[in-house]
Amino acid sequence: MVIEPSGWLAGDDNRDGRVDIDDRRLPLIVRVYGVIVLADGLLTLPRLVLSALQSVREFLAGRAQVDVLNLTFILTCMDTVVLVVNSALLIIFGILLLRNRRRHAARWAYVLLPLTGLEAMLSLALLGLGPNLIVPAVQIAILVTLSVAADPALIEERRLKYALRRMDERDSYWDAVRSGMLGRDATGKGYISLDFFNVFWLFVIGCVFGLAVETVYHLVVYGEYQDRAGLLFGPFSPIYGFGAVILTACLNRLWRANPVFIFLASAVIGGAFEYAVSWFMEAAFGIKAWDYTGRWLSIGGRTSGLYMAFWGVLGVLWIKVILQWILWLINKIPWKVRYSLTAVCLVLMVADCLFTLMAFDCWYMRMAGTAPDSPVTAWFARHFGNEFMAHRFQTMQLDPSTAGRL
Repeated sequence: MVIEPSGWLAGDDNRDGRVDIDDRRLPLIVRVYGVIVLADGLLTLPRLVLSALQSVREFLAGRAQVDVLNLTFILTCMDTVVLVVNSALLIIFGILLLRNRRRHAARWAYVLLPLTGLEAMLSLALLGLGPNLIVPAVQIAILVTLSVAADPALIEERRLKYALRRMDERDSYWDAVRSGMLGRDATGKGYISLDFFNVFWLFVIGCVFGLAVETVYHLVVYGEYQDRAGLLFGPFSPIYGFGAVILTACLNRLWRANPVFIFLASAVIGGAFEYAVSWFMEAAFGIKAWDYTGRWLSIGGRTSGLYMAFWGVLGVLWIKVILQWILWLINKIPWKVRYSLTAVCLVLMVADCLFTLMAFDCWYMRMAGTAPDSPVTAWFARHFGNEFMAHRFQTMQLDPSTAGRL
């Protein structure tokens, strides 16, 4: 049996019995949200642009003195640029929602998700944890929900699930399993479908897999065990989780390419990502998790030629070998609990990340000389004090003077 493209849904009348997904109207609440984001973009974009232009004029006229190499100034400029781009994209996103462009809305939601995450991280680096993160957090939650509801690949999976539950068209699911196409990119341009379900499990598996590889490597090379986890709870290293997602997203359409090309692309992507993570951790919390100063082709101590080569080898193995086994592992999740289990694990992972960020923030404040001044900071001081944090994150050194907070 031929697997139907994920953009077509059963049960609607058309000349072949199916209808394009864009012909199904978005729910009213989604279109209301479209009005809100469109209005937000139209109101915010001019204000941001005018404010940026006014600041430039003040600087050129000599009425404002700034140190262009100051970390806080750099973070502020980056935050302004991201806010401007995000506002412009929200205008387009709102128009797509109002025009019922379901397929394109799902794709734009996936574009806005990392951009909103970047906005939140820059706000965190400048202002720490506080009310400044509420809007980005709500926006991310809405975008995740919308992408799951509108993504054609996930809609097709749910259609198969409901059909299987009704014992109707059940062969579609089993044909997908037998042919190895479950979770694959239906267009054939990439290897894996980059929907929220697959991306989340790629992140989780990458967190565990990367931590295991790094722990074994350190044990073999340096002869000692070191706790290299990146979250408060569980064997997770989010650096490798995000690295797995980024490598997959960037190289997904190159899975048939020459291994040498994949190696070079992975080395550049991995090195840039490692540099960016190191820079952000130091800018946001004054944390230095690694230092490659003096190593071969070291770039500011944040990455090096050796570790870029490691990323290159990992990228080749990931795309050519590991990814197919990970997709097989993801598809082993029982069909009946496929989405409920993912939802539960997502909540737990978000809670773990949130607790970790709050613990880092309180650790930073204590090391900066600020005594706990609220029940929350006092609770973190009792349960996740300086000694606990230093022991849990053994590779990290915190120096508040190197951060770029306002």
